[in-house]
Amino acid sequence: MRYPNNIKKEATKYINYRNRGMDFESLINEANEYYREKDLALIYKKPTPIGISKASYNIHGRVINEGYFLSPSTLDYNGLYKGKYIEFEAKETKQVTSFPLANIHPHQIKHIRNVLKHGGITFLLIKMNNLTYLLDGYQFINFVDNKTRKSIPYSYLQEKGYLIKEKIDPPIDYLPVVEEIYFKGEYIWQKN
Repeated sequence: MRYPNNIKKEATKYINYRNRGMDFESLINEANEYYREKDLALIYKKPTPIGISKASYNIHGRVINEGYFLSPSTLDYNGLYKGKYIEFEAKETKQVTSFPLANIHPHQIKHIRNVLKHGGITFLLIKMNNLTYLLDGYQFINFVDNKTRKSIPYSYLQEKGYLIKEKIDPPIDYLPVVEEIYFKGEYIWQKN
């Protein structure tokens, strides 16, 4: 950047990783709203259970000053599609060669197992290399159980995952892939 008297200054770039993935989640929220408006599915973002320890009031109402997590959350989204329970986690990574398993917590892996055990649909939506993949819960658990590494290779996502086509409305149209995998294909609901 050039200032008066031809002085050149370099801009310092501050990178905030705090809300990474929020844009991805916003696009999924838009898709879920579209599905509800078209009466295709009822899928919602689950709120994180938070307790309030300090609050104050201003002209706009109550303001939370301090809070804490009441319990570990399960997965990001849940709802119903064609009478089947759906629950999934949405993750975005800047990694280009693999998806770190550390992004999915042990209690979430246990929850995925429980949803599968009870016959529900569960999967991960992973945005990586500017592409979004749906990785079925069984494929994810299979990788976790047989893992020899701490991350899922991008090649595994390409091979075992399903590419989600991005559109304008809805932006991340994952429901046609859910339809294809779980309702039109020969999906076995109770895999061992």
